[in-house]
Amino acid sequence: MRFQTPLEPAVLIRRYKRFLADIRLEDGREVTAHCANPGSMMGLAEPGTRIWVEPNDDPKKKLKYGWRLVDHGNGHFTGVDTSVPNRALRAALEAGAIPELAGYAQVRPEVKYGQGSRIDFLLQGSGRPDAYVEVKSVTLMRAPYVAEFPDAVTARGAKHLGELSDMARAGHRAVMFYLIQRTDAQGFRLAEDIDPAYAAAFAAARAAGVEVLAYDTAISPEGVELGGPVALG
Repeated sequence: MRFQTPLEPAVLIRRYKRFLADIRLEDGREVTAHCANPGSMMGLAEPGTRIWVEPNDDPKKKLKYGWRLVDHGNGHFTGVDTSVPNRALRAALEAGAIPELAGYAQVRPEVKYGQGSRIDFLLQGSGRPDAYVEVKSVTLMRAPYVAEFPDAVTARGAKHLGELSDMARAGHRAVMFYLIQRTDAQGFRLAEDIDPAYAAAFAAARAAGVEVLAYDTAISPEGVELGGPVALG
């Protein structure tokens, strides 16, 4: 998945109200950018952080820049746009690039299911059980090389695990897919101390038959591409 417009480097001044970030562009201008991430962004939103933003000339958009990447300065990047995992995964699913989820004739996004929810992807194919795939963006890292989820308490995430469990018990495939939006991750684990209730829902989901996949990504200012599987620790 390539960015539609070439990204520009900037420096973060502050992030606030979840979806807003004041930034300083290379030419010295200070502007407000859209931050497409409702999470805590723990460890990624410190003032002075080098970032990459995507400009736009859409007259319908009030903010003319969108924050896309954190640049760690050592050749590694973290993607902060939470819409990217679904777009990257959809492209990979339609290309049959994920062996565990290949072979389905249809890839349907945003299908209603559960209690007023929408599954990120419903995979369907003749002679196969439907596969319900929920996607989560992973950006937290507190120990070297180990990505973690979640970065804040997420009752919504626990609800999704419960609904996936219901699908598994009904005879469908149910898949929790963690897409790690950092290039410095070599492993993945749950941040049980941050949200014990989510960790409990995760354990219950696995016991109910929910499958768990974690994949890393290749990230640069040019775009984000799905990588390969990462072991769950």
